[in-house]
Amino acid sequence: MSAFPEKFESYPETIRYLYSMLPLFTRVGISAYKADLKNTLELCEILGNPHHNFKSIHIAGTNGKGSSSHMLASVLQSAGYKTGLYTSPHLRDFRERIRINGQMIPEDYVIAFVNQLRPHIERIQPSFFELTVALTFQYFSDQQVDIAVIETGLGGRLDSTNVINPILSLITNIGYDHMNILGNTLPEIASEKAGIIKKGVPVVISQKQDEVSEVFINAARRQESKLIYASDDWTIRPDLNSTDANSLKVAIKYDHDADPFAFSDLTLDLPGLYQVHNLAGVLSSLQQLRKLEFQIPDSAVMTGLSNVREFTGLMGRWQVMQQNPLIICDTGHNIDGIREVVKNIQNTTFDKLHMVIGMVKDKDIAAVLNILPKEATYYFCEPDMPRAKPVQELHMEAERAGLMGSSYESVQLALQHAIQQASSSDLIFVGGSTFVVAEVV
Repeated sequence: MSAFPEKFESYPETIRYLYSMLPLFTRVGISAYKADLKNTLELCEILGNPHHNFKSIHIAGTNGKGSSSHMLASVLQSAGYKTGLYTSPHLRDFRERIRINGQMIPEDYVIAFVNQLRPHIERIQPSFFELTVALTFQYFSDQQVDIAVIETGLGGRLDSTNVINPILSLITNIGYDHMNILGNTLPEIASEKAGIIKKGVPVVISQKQDEVSEVFINAARRQESKLIYASDDWTIRPDLNSTDANSLKVAIKYDHDADPFAFSDLTLDLPGLYQVHNLAGVLSSLQQLRKLEFQIPDSAVMTGLSNVREFTGLMGRWQVMQQNPLIICDTGHNIDGIREVVKNIQNTTFDKLHMVIGMVKDKDIAAVLNILPKEATYYFCEPDMPRAKPVQELHMEAERAGLMGSSYESVQLALQHAIQQASSSDLIFVGGSTFVVAEVV
């Protein structure tokens, strides 16, 4: 006998059903990954292919795709467009993944959708991600969005979101992550990300990387798509003297004639230094959208980029949680993401450094531990999920890397001890995994 009722009435009950019935990558890892588009296409067909009913922008990349998606959505919303935004994973509430003009999908809509599709869910047995994508497309279609910003979950070519035919594609950067799925070399990983490039659709690459540039050039040539390397078009310099931990001031220079924007500086409300790479891709994407006859005035660009968190609900990107002591969290979790975290730490003023760190088992843990600051005091912890790296194992690996500290059975307990040990002029950093951050924001 099923543990669930014939018809769902409450949102918690509905979500519990989805979590128990459908494999969720963020919890169980590779066993939840479906390496084809079959289930997504079948679900969309059942729904009448709702993804054909709205314009979309498709975003992939190893790091930065979430920030870039939120920045673009914030600007489009500021320009007056009814803007859908699909991202993953969520931090606190599943509905964070699906927003229109910053507002999460209503609980009642999720309940009704699952009740409607339940026979097909139990027959097809899609992954959690596949069903979420179908839900997103149906919601955006029903709400008649003007434009939807769609972030890939993992990879690109075989990602469930890759059934859309966007008006613009954006690929942020290529780094080592999910190698057991995407490939062991940067060109192999780039080939998977390049799978979102569609016939005749312009594609922006945020960062030009010599190791993978030919992959994108060849993919764009095959698809007869215009290729724009944003890092060739923009020089963006952060103001390292700014004392505001909640924002990032940047000077902007377009490196060609006919500057597309009238401003030469911006203030982002996303303070991580790594945002300069994402910003280049966003500016080039906005330039392409204007060429596609989107009305995006300079004022909307400036307003949108200075209010990303307020307009879209973005959390966990170099987010200041508290002052005195300064507590900052960041979702960077692979080798490139952690490198950027370390750069941000080096550009932050503090007396002593405290690091609350937890990780998941399927990351390159040794490589990450080897670049973390050795002078910090560590508070090792284990996020509450099946994929979590057991804290005692993490502690032992960290000691081999020269990192010294103590183990705690939960993220909250680790943070409590860090706060007790820190003075008002110290920095406490919380991260190592998106799921560690999810337990503190």
